Amino acid sequence: MTYQVSRNGQMYGPYALEDLKRYVASGNILPTDLAKSEEMPDWLPVSQILGIASAPQAAYAASATYAAPSLIPQQPTGVAYPDPPNLNWILELLLGFLTCTLFVMAWNLVIASWANRVEPASKALMYYIIATVLIVLNFGGSWGTMISIAHHNHPHQHFLSSFIGISAWVIRLIARFTLRDTLERHFNGPEPLGLRLDAVMTFFFGGIYFQYKLNEINQLKQSARYQSGVR
Repeated sequence: MTYQVSRNGQMYGPYALEDLKRYVASGNILPTDLAKSEEMPDWLPVSQILGIASAPQAAYAASATYAAPSLIPQQPTGVAYPDPPNLNWILELLLGFLTCTLFVMAWNLVIASWANRVEPASKALMYYIIATVLIVLNFGGSWGTMISIAHHNHPHQHFLSSFIGISAWVIRLIARFTLRDTLERHFNGPEPLGLRLDAVMTFFFGGIYFQYKLNEINQLKQSARYQSGVR
């Protein structure tokens, strides 16, 4: 059995009972929030459903006259969070292949910039910028090596070039997992859509994997807007 959760006219979920308990424990869902399954005729406080505490009498009264809420998660100001970048992940992969991953690097900055808008405390954008600068510097060193080979000169592998290459790889991984944490924190907090990002997929595919998940989130939000519009 799954439950929809409502707070201040905004509806989230559906969540399984175990997820509901976990979100209450983490503070993302309040005991006074209203919840309802398909089998339930009325909205009831989450605390009553979980049996963890008695809800205020006002919440019970509100449940009897509660109107169907909007499906779009919103900020407390009433302004909806901006939708994630919605480039098809297959197109991103193709453009990355055609540009020798340069497009993927640029699109990672786009995703991280959006994440910084919805989660200003996130440091993902900063790490991606640092990684991009290091990758460009390392590419410049590799270009010099290719020129030396073209002129039949023996290329010298400098320590600095190796250090920049390793640093770029490490910072890029830090950026990926920082962005992963940012996305999970946002889509299990302000917009509780239950996002889970696999660590192995994050390690190997990074931004392409994130974009695949963001495409799914955009589909959910578009579907929610459509259902809200037909009511």
